[in-house]
Amino acid sequence: MTGWDSVTIWMVIAVLGIGTLAIRWSFLGLLGNRDLPGWALRHLRYTAVAILPALITPRVLWPAATGGETDPARLAAAALALAVGYVTRNALATIAAGLAALLLLQALGL
Repeated sequence: MTGWDSVTIWMVIAVLGIGTLAIRWSFLGLLGNRDLPGWALRHLRYTAVAILPALITPRVLWPAATGGETDPARLAAAALALAVGYVTRNALATIAAGLAALLLLQALGL
């Protein structure tokens, strides 16, 4: 038991839902029919580039599979994926190279 009553939980859910709706509506409702300024488009272009490393970095540095201990195989696979991404500028090639390197290094016991 968490110690939270059901009214509090439903209030949190409602507030989070309203907040999510407000964030989405601010872009879709307010700006949906208008062109965004150049500076905003320039910044939005880097959203995916910022999100993917933010999702992957904790899994490389503190993986749950090793109990939070840094794993040399994951570090090497991430370094190879970074190099492939830098050279090819291709997200699928980067993901495939990192995955293949990780599987190979783990199969070799590193």
